[in-house]
Amino acid sequence: MPGPKRWRWGRIKGPGRPMKPRIISGLPFVKHFTPSLPKNMVGAPKPPVFLSYDEYEVLRLIDFEGLTQEEAGERMGVSRGTIWRLIKSARKKVISALVEGKEIFIVPQAPILVEKEEKESEEIKEGKEV
Repeated sequence: MPGPKRWRWGRIKGPGRPMKPRIISGLPFVKHFTPSLPKNMVGAPKPPVFLSYDEYEVLRLIDFEGLTQEEAGERMGVSRGTIWRLIKSARKKVISALVEGKEIFIVPQAPILVEKEEKESEEIKEGKEV
């Protein structure tokens, strides 16, 4: 005969902890890249790579602007560990697309907050031109 149920750590049911919104500077203008493949290439098309907005923002901040992981984490409102996981995932996806000739789609995945310049919003409230 089984004994009483024991309490234990872990999820009972449900999706778990909700994802923390990430702050990005703006939505990307280009959301789709297509490789220029040779016309005589034979074979089925390869599945595309999906890069999320937060992965795109991490690539932009670290590789394009040259920020450290800590600085990027402060700008996006997440920890350095989260930045490390995002940059690792983003670099792997981009390299896979370049080496294997796959399309890249930049899509929303996590909750995001688009950062507005405080100066611009103050000037708009006062009725000045930006």
